[in-house]
Amino acid sequence: MFYRFLWIFFIYAFLGWCTEVSYAALVTGKFVNRGFLNGPVCPVYGFGVVIVLVCLTPLEENLPVLFLGSVALTSALEWLTGFVLEKLFHQRWWDYSDQPFNLSGYICLRFSIAWGLACLFVVKLLHPTVLLLIKTIPHVVGVALLAVLGAVMAVDLAATVSTIVKLNRRLAQIDELAAKIKEASNEFGENLADRVLEAAERGAGWREDIEELSFKLALRRAELADDLENWEQRREEQRAQVRLQLEEWRASVRALHEGEFFGRRRLLRAFPRLRSIDHRNSLERLRRWIESDQRP
Repeated sequence: MFYRFLWIFFIYAFLGWCTEVSYAALVTGKFVNRGFLNGPVCPVYGFGVVIVLVCLTPLEENLPVLFLGSVALTSALEWLTGFVLEKLFHQRWWDYSDQPFNLSGYICLRFSIAWGLACLFVVKLLHPTVLLLIKTIPHVVGVALLAVLGAVMAVDLAATVSTIVKLNRRLAQIDELAAKIKEASNEFGENLADRVLEAAERGAGWREDIEELSFKLALRRAELADDLENWEQRREEQRAQVRLQLEEWRASVRALHEGEFFGRRRLLRAFPRLRSIDHRNSLERLRRWIESDQRP
């Protein structure tokens, strides 16, 4: 029994990936490697079919119950998957918030009905052929193949999780550098404003005493010239600091694109609605660069 359900999981995970790729090709006009993993599998489809078969096979002759049960089970699985992925990685992988009758953006009525109809097709039409295919595989060969598939999926999962963790770390670094740049820019602007106001106040005082204290005016002008010279020097130092921070930020962004770039690019293309909970602006900036095929 366990052997059979493992094969069911892998077969429908692959068929689900094929479905996602075909749908993306129809929508975008190009191949997109959909799914959480890099390999040609979408595990959520495998789990979904296994759950439906385990829970609803005794009711498969009652089509309305089979349909409603499939809608409920697959919707619960999709909601739970989206919720868990968001809590684990601080990213929302899909978002149905713009769809009517959605629940927290994780599921919506439109796709829940589609999953229910798909399960009807699987249980009543496709699954008997899949079972026949599984029976044609020699048991020893089948066990060996399942071991290989399981090992490959485990490695793929580890690589994907590593890619996501590193992506989040780099996005955090970019946000931190951007905050430092903003702070330096604000400090530079505040210093500039203070110097302008100070010069204006001094100028006002000089105009009041100019007729009686002309010699003091000359002295204060000299002091102002010294102050302006010092201020220009400090301004140049601040400009250099801002330029240095900008270069650090750009270097960090370039580093984000280098090394394991394929995994990050694939994830962003596979999940066009992927949204970072903690670093939304940085992730959207990265997405725009990838879509335009430009590197910073």
